[in-house]
Amino acid sequence: MKRFALAATAMAAIAVLTLTGCSGGDRAGTAASGDAAAAGFAADAKIGVALPDKTSENWVLAGGLFEDGLKEAGFSADVQYAPATNTVAEQQNQISSMITNGAKVIVIGAKDGKQLGTQLQQAADAGVKIIAYDRLIENTPNVDYYVAFDNFKVGELQGQALLDGLEARSGHGAPWNIELFSGSPDDANSAVFFDGAMNVLQPKIDDGTLKVVSGQTDIQQTATQGWEAENAQSRMDSLLAANYTSETIDGALSPNDTLARAIITSVKQAGKDISKFTVTGQDSEAESVKSIMAGEQYSTINKDTSLLVAQTITMIKSLQAGEEPEVNDTEQYDNGVKVVPAYLLPPVIVTKENAAEAYKNNPNLLDIVNAAG
Repeated sequence: MKRFALAATAMAAIAVLTLTGCSGGDRAGTAASGDAAAAGFAADAKIGVALPDKTSENWVLAGGLFEDGLKEAGFSADVQYAPATNTVAEQQNQISSMITNGAKVIVIGAKDGKQLGTQLQQAADAGVKIIAYDRLIENTPNVDYYVAFDNFKVGELQGQALLDGLEARSGHGAPWNIELFSGSPDDANSAVFFDGAMNVLQPKIDDGTLKVVSGQTDIQQTATQGWEAENAQSRMDSLLAANYTSETIDGALSPNDTLARAIITSVKQAGKDISKFTVTGQDSEAESVKSIMAGEQYSTINKDTSLLVAQTITMIKSLQAGEEPEVNDTEQYDNGVKVVPAYLLPPVIVTKENAAEAYKNNPNLLDIVNAAG
């Protein structure tokens, strides 16, 4: 089955990619989106950017990078966030307004990628190109491109990190007791992360190396609505109370840093030894980098937002010039109606051991690493 799946440094990356039209990696072909590229449009055209609520540091960073990067490239930027309440409806309204106001391209970090069909049909009717940013937009033919990190690979890296951490930290050999967490069911990436991780973990569950004591291994059982920390902590509290009064818990698969920290809080409050507990993460949030350096959270994933924004702007510049944007995947991202041409960037696993190297181009995070000694 096909799967879905700092400022100076950031602006330097955007400038380089904007000038070169390439963000690294081998060129694997050009897009075959079903429609020819737009015939081009004015160099100062309006570009819409619709992002979800500010639940992650990376969404906040992305908005600022788009504002600055699009301006630097000569475009007029209309960057909007959906509010924390009534998010989906407001994002729908924002996209419709961007179309009405003459945006030539709209970049969408979807709050719920299954609920934008009407707005994307409106965009197609108006000749507006749609780039799905970070999250695939589903069940519509009217998404032209997808730009993201390789999210299945993210999951695989998380799964392997969990195994590595269990061996290094638990103080005993297999079998290891673990629990599984996945992201919000309204985010298409949640299933991709989980499937990637289970590609690594399921064989170890099957052969007895890993034991999910609760028995909750289905993505519907492991989901965390809204990616909310309190939902993850509440579920972990319940899992510990029901299954680990006498059993040792050795680790947990967490799909991102916010949930990882919530899981750690729950484990600590239950009186468990956090130094022997392994939990994964994603996004390289500052608080989680501190946690990793303190020996609590085991790993995160570094997905440099500046590179993702820069690649998106490179794609927009290609469309402005009447050219097809470069892509490097035309097979994997089936949104239920079409295979969306994608440009995927490589994620990087980060642990305490390689943090200095991983963040050498990120002064803020490198300061955290260096401060920890």
